[in-house]
Amino acid sequence: MTHEATGPTRPTGDQMLARLNAEQKPERGRLRVYMGMAPGVGKTYKMLEEGHRRHDRGTDVVVGLVETYGRRHTAALLDGLDVVPRRSVEYRGVLVDEMDTDAVLARRPAVVLVDELAHTNVPGSAREKRWQDVEVLRDAGIEVVSTCNVQHVESIADAVETILNVPVRERVPDEIIRAADEIELVDMSPHALRQRMRHGNVYPPDRATVALERFFTEPNLMALRDLSLRFVAGKVDQQLEEIVAERGTAVGPVTERVMALIDESPECRRALRRAASLSSALHAPLLAIAIETPSVAASRDRQQNLQSNTDYATDLGAEIIRGEASDVARGLAEVARDRRVTHLVLTHRPSRGLHIGRPSLADRLLDEVAGLEVHLVGEPVATERQR
Repeated sequence: MTHEATGPTRPTGDQMLARLNAEQKPERGRLRVYMGMAPGVGKTYKMLEEGHRRHDRGTDVVVGLVETYGRRHTAALLDGLDVVPRRSVEYRGVLVDEMDTDAVLARRPAVVLVDELAHTNVPGSAREKRWQDVEVLRDAGIEVVSTCNVQHVESIADAVETILNVPVRERVPDEIIRAADEIELVDMSPHALRQRMRHGNVYPPDRATVALERFFTEPNLMALRDLSLRFVAGKVDQQLEEIVAERGTAVGPVTERVMALIDESPECRRALRRAASLSSALHAPLLAIAIETPSVAASRDRQQNLQSNTDYATDLGAEIIRGEASDVARGLAEVARDRRVTHLVLTHRPSRGLHIGRPSLADRLLDEVAGLEVHLVGEPVATERQR
């Protein structure tokens, strides 16, 4: 008499190998980004210094791709580091060097240095963007140290186009940058960067002259610096809030956050400018919120004006929030609590006879949101002619 086994069938060799590979899948590699306001502040230099520090501690570090642009001090820092040879891709009869992601994967270092996260790969490459190559390396468990200028962050690029009046074509999605494990700001005063450009330490003399006169003027650099400070401050704010949430600590906002209300009125832009100025002074994230209520008719003119003011807020570097609520005060209070806003900027509108005796919008918000500071922006000072 024969007996058939009733237990589970024995896995095949391929099944056992697949299971083993799944169990041994490496932990995702970390991402550290050196961010700056403009080319020449020293992001690549800092990245290479970081590579040497880790190498000296015994970490297996390689250079996946570094652009020195002829800067001798930066090029000197490549000495002593293992450099993975680049891969040549032919495009329109010209050979273009790109990072050899497959070679880095085969080498399997602990850490790889990859410059210019926003770079667009030459057509014919396996992936369109360098940040996509970085994601592949991180999926393989390799830690990546990279660089990025603030203008290449997707949500900031439009504001930079307005500031510099030049298109920003290479962009990195916000979620890639904001999800980085570490972001370090490589800061420099606009005056110091312009001096560095004049001395030929950023661009060749002919290009430096054009850059200084057209793009990297001191006001432009001040605006770019403000955007980079604000972005990094927002990242720190996010991390602090996550720590508070994880610990379940019932405390108020741990860092400053500024929000302005967007409506269809021309006066709204003064409030937005004031909010941007306050955000800059506090190095705080800037939010702008547009709330739709059932009581307000959605006329074509109103929608156009609202969209115009929303675009203006975007140009100022604000994160746009859209929502619906039964009334404006309730919607503002809910978002202010949820986003842990510390400063709310509103346009002041004098009470009319119909509303005398009723709590103002500012009063309602101060009653409903603990710790909130409400800033009311009044009418501009009248000139003698206006009087």
